[in-house]
Amino acid sequence: MNEIRRNVPVDEQLQILKRGVVDLVSEEDLRRKIANGQPLRVKLGADPTRPDLHLGHAVILRKMRQFQDLGHQVIMLIGDFTAMIGDPSGKSKTRPPLTLEETRANAQSYLEQCKLILRDEPEVLELRFNGEWLEPMGYADVIRLASKYTVARILERDDFTKRLNNGTPISLHELLYPITQGYDSVALKADVELGGTDQLFNNLVGRALQKDYDQEPQVVMTLPLLVGLDGTEKMSKSLDNYIGLTDEPHIMFAKLMKVPDPLLNNYLTLLTDLPQEKISELLAGHPVAAHRELAREVVRWFHPDADLDAAEERFRSVAKGGIPENIPSVTVPKAELDDSADTEQISLVKLVVLSGLEPSNGAARKLIQNRGLKLNGETYTEPHGQLSRTELQAGVVIQKGKDKFVRLKLEA
Repeated sequence: MNEIRRNVPVDEQLQILKRGVVDLVSEEDLRRKIANGQPLRVKLGADPTRPDLHLGHAVILRKMRQFQDLGHQVIMLIGDFTAMIGDPSGKSKTRPPLTLEETRANAQSYLEQCKLILRDEPEVLELRFNGEWLEPMGYADVIRLASKYTVARILERDDFTKRLNNGTPISLHELLYPITQGYDSVALKADVELGGTDQLFNNLVGRALQKDYDQEPQVVMTLPLLVGLDGTEKMSKSLDNYIGLTDEPHIMFAKLMKVPDPLLNNYLTLLTDLPQEKISELLAGHPVAAHRELAREVVRWFHPDADLDAAEERFRSVAKGGIPENIPSVTVPKAELDDSADTEQISLVKLVVLSGLEPSNGAARKLIQNRGLKLNGETYTEPHGQLSRTELQAGVVIQKGKDKFVRLKLEA
């Protein structure tokens, strides 16, 4: 881990921190705060609705890391209390709320993955939960807070306006969400708040509330929502267009090699530290070279000890229809063979489940019917097919999708 750089000139800090930023409210305020010479308190609020993080989350986490590397203190705020409300940002309907237990369980996994990117020295990382100050608030406290913002201003938020115009119900608790999140900035005395572009309104509410509480208004910085591997929708696990922070090196490498060409500039700018001149040079050349540089840079960040040459060779092998050498092996117990037939056999569906490629017989059968399984490199489409003892002894490789392989061996 590189040493923290302190006393970096203001202009150099601004150049680093502005990279990839969409909204900056305002640059003058940020310049003035940095020039004061005191470490800034930089807040990122996260509702742990999902425990698994992907490269879309890494965009903002990397910006936090840049602040840390410059000696500023970042505050990872886990919205354990607000997650029970459910942020409607960018949603056309109310998001189902979570229980406190669910948010705390998700938060633990969330924090562990965040530390794949963030520094964990106490002087540059503070972990907080907004339940600390929101849960003790009484009804009178909530009324006083609500009085500081008008309904008209809340309804300026684009998703609320659309729902109102479409006749879609808006619950009162949703109108409270922006001011509840905004109050977090007051409680933390934040100097800067980071967020995706979908959080601009909420973060500006925090800036406004700080003025009402006689605090210096926070600077608001937003970053783009990373488009996923489908090239259209934002990266999301539910859409299966994501690259996970904990993906194995060869899987991460292969997925990055498949990033749509039009997204290369965004990925290189937001997910690497390559100079802009180098990025321009890569984009002017062959896309394969740009993909290769992107893949190596990103994988190196999350897996410093990974054999990048091996990951690249595996990708090339699979792309040509080959089978990689280093793949997991699963031993098939002899007891699983059906000896009622003349030749001992086992169903391929059962083998798929035993291999861990699918969790159930139904899912395995569906995988085969949808032509998603290969047997020794050949697409297999017979859901009732079986393999014999002899075939298993000779060795069998089953493949799910493009890059999930398992070598099957019969118990000795």
